[in-house]
Amino acid sequence: MSGSLSHAVDGLIAAALAGEHGPLPAELIATSVFWIHHGTRLAGGDTTYLNQYVLVRVGGTFGGCAFEAGELTPTICHDHSGTPLDVLLRDAPRPLRIAALDAYLAHTRPHRVAAEEGDAEPVGLPSGAPETRARARDAAIAGLLDIEEGARVGLIGVVNPLVAAIRERGGEPLPCDFNLKATQWGDPVTDDMHEVLDRADAVVATGMTLSNGSFDTILERCRHRGIPLIVYAQSGSAVARAFLGSGVTALSAEPFPFSQFSAEETVLYRYRAADGV
Repeated sequence: MSGSLSHAVDGLIAAALAGEHGPLPAELIATSVFWIHHGTRLAGGDTTYLNQYVLVRVGGTFGGCAFEAGELTPTICHDHSGTPLDVLLRDAPRPLRIAALDAYLAHTRPHRVAAEEGDAEPVGLPSGAPETRARARDAAIAGLLDIEEGARVGLIGVVNPLVAAIRERGGEPLPCDFNLKATQWGDPVTDDMHEVLDRADAVVATGMTLSNGSFDTILERCRHRGIPLIVYAQSGSAVARAFLGSGVTALSAEPFPFSQFSAEETVLYRYRAADGV
């Protein structure tokens, strides 16, 4: 394979290539590959979020993964659209491999089907302004936290509305991010996730940890300490779903089109591990 993602994700890719999760990826085509770069500054905030996504379409589903500036260029659209899925899973750059795996797992079992079968709870995000939709999304994520008043909640991947939502549920956020120095309210943001993982009573982590190499560390540390791990995922939402009950306690899965790309009502899907761990 083209570079290591993490032991957990590499193992999942190997299982997918072997046909353990559905049809052989060699039988499927990545019809379209997308490169998206956008910025967002929510009303009342002083932070401009700059995000890059690569998306892969397989049949009626999309897979997605955020990436850091400079990791990919728009030429991936020309170079990889129409490629057999197994080729992407083996040889593509790391974020594109995650997006391809996400597309594959979403194709084999779409989130909407999981909801129809009772394994996921659909949550409608209202139409409206970005601030309205962001608050609804992050309240839905925070709603997966089962914490006592004053519990310390590690937040790995910081967005200000989610900091507010954690506080509204009585939690004390411990924010960690590689690209931010402070929250909207002046809370310091550390770039040392080990410090957060050592102190937290529960952890909320973004799906981007799947592609930046930190997911294994977070998963193993939460398992070792016996604390809940909630993943909120635009990146790799179907990938994160594969770890429910194996370290991931709950998941907010937001398939494309993500909330920031639409002013109309969209749906995210909340999952909880059957045994709560």
